[in-house]
Amino acid sequence: MKILLRLKPYLLKYKHLYIIGFLATIVSNISGIIVPLIIRNAIDSLSKNVQLIEIIKTSLLIVFVSIIAGVCLFLTRRTIIVASRKIEYDLRNDFFSHLLKLDLKYFQNTSTGDLMAHATNDINAVRNFLGPAILYSSDTIVAFIMITAIMISINSHLTIISFIPLPFISIFVYLIASSVNKKFEKVQSQYSLLTSKAQESISGIRVVKSFVREQNEIKLFGNISKEYFNKNMKLVKVHSLMFPLMVLFIGISIVLVIWFGGRMVINDKLTLGNLTAFIIYLGWLIWPMIAFGWVANLVQQSAASMKRLAKILDTEPEVENSNNKLSVTELHGDILLKDVYFRYSKNSPDIIKGINLNIKAGTSLAIIGRTGSGKTTLVNLINRLYDVTKGSIHIDGVNIKDLPIETIRQNIGYVTQETFLFSTTIKENIIYGINTYNEEDFKKAVDIAQIDKDVRSFPDSYDTIIGERGITLSGGQKQRVCIARAIMKKPKILILDDALSAVDTYTEEEILKRLRNFMKNRTCILISHRISTIKDADLIVVLENGKIVESGSHEELIEIGGIYYEMYQKQLLEEEIEEIE
Repeated sequence: MKILLRLKPYLLKYKHLYIIGFLATIVSNISGIIVPLIIRNAIDSLSKNVQLIEIIKTSLLIVFVSIIAGVCLFLTRRTIIVASRKIEYDLRNDFFSHLLKLDLKYFQNTSTGDLMAHATNDINAVRNFLGPAILYSSDTIVAFIMITAIMISINSHLTIISFIPLPFISIFVYLIASSVNKKFEKVQSQYSLLTSKAQESISGIRVVKSFVREQNEIKLFGNISKEYFNKNMKLVKVHSLMFPLMVLFIGISIVLVIWFGGRMVINDKLTLGNLTAFIIYLGWLIWPMIAFGWVANLVQQSAASMKRLAKILDTEPEVENSNNKLSVTELHGDILLKDVYFRYSKNSPDIIKGINLNIKAGTSLAIIGRTGSGKTTLVNLINRLYDVTKGSIHIDGVNIKDLPIETIRQNIGYVTQETFLFSTTIKENIIYGINTYNEEDFKKAVDIAQIDKDVRSFPDSYDTIIGERGITLSGGQKQRVCIARAIMKKPKILILDDALSAVDTYTEEEILKRLRNFMKNRTCILISHRISTIKDADLIVVLENGKIVESGSHEELIEIGGIYYEMYQKQLLEEEIEEIE
């Protein structure tokens, strides 16, 4: 229960609904409990001369009381269950909001399917505690207390006899609930694997089909699904013991009451009406006992799920705003890197090693290097997707740790190496990063990105809905949509991380030509493997194993005759071969 105390703020938010629901539960139980007493009086009066009008009055009274009980029962569900749904809504939103605050590093180490399992199954299990568990536990407690009190008032000795089997129910419920809790955790963990595999296979459907691995994927998914089935069956087998055992012990209790109560009636120590009412009340105790076991099961499952959710909710982002952050909303674009080092974890080697760069606002920097040299990692530090391990990065003379993260990223247009598009229209993807839409800016962005001609050929033009991750577009089209999206922000700093790799050389030249005009008075950082993409940059740096090994203009680096020159000669040779072919 300790882990479930974390839900206290949510419960307090909707306490008025829970209070009304609890009061309605009391009235509902009082109304329901009156019925057996009316029946008792009716049975005991059968031996007397009873008028027809009395029978009618008794019947109408039972109907009236039952209506009150039913209305109050309806009200309990309209309050407590509704409150649980509202808390589920809040909890899911808070969970999603927290996920978006976490670092990029967290998502690199956590599967999407696992997070989906938390957002669906686990939150639903917690809702079962907030709704049905609270509803039925309050109903059970109130009913148990009231019924027990009336049973004692009818005959205390018979009440003690009827309660003899009940302690055994509590013992078995405790033992079974503990086992259910352990098995439920295993089921939820397996469900995470199942959703992860499904998400991975569907997202990578192109690769699956290209390598004709459909049957292999079906087999792998089937194995995980079978294991999920087996763990669920183990849970069901244990869970299925709970209710039959309860009914068994309640049945034993009823047999004892009929035996001893019947003898009391024969000996005129108890009226037939009282015995009838007593048996009805004892029968009514079956539901509280069953509800008690069910609630215990829900609490165990909710606690297991909340424990999993809490692990994520307690994860703090490593990259967050400083307490002394400045109130800055606009940046000019001066970037200074001072002896910057970076490693992904304490035990991993340095990826970036002693980088020093001074990028003036309105100039362009190009970064080139072999695969794995640290190019993308370096620009991720500027965008503050990661924090430097050692050294510092300054924008406009201010350490980026003292700038609001929102300001940094709002002023940077970033086209990542791996393009990502949402499953909506092309237009919605392009205007994703802005709050206010401007038609003129839109036309300018799509013109610079050279995507307009392609999109106009589609049946619905910019209202064309693309598939998941833009699956209906080519690689070059996706890159150009992403470029247009970055330009729409009118960023002071534009970062293009190999953003033209899937674009043909002619379109690349057209984009770069238009970008030069757009980037006047803006800072541009280009990452590319193509010399043709970066040769006109104001400064070109060559990265090798996380270090800057060469820097200068295109002409200066050619004269040096180093790594850059070798890459340039190799690409010239490749172009000549393509022309011959």
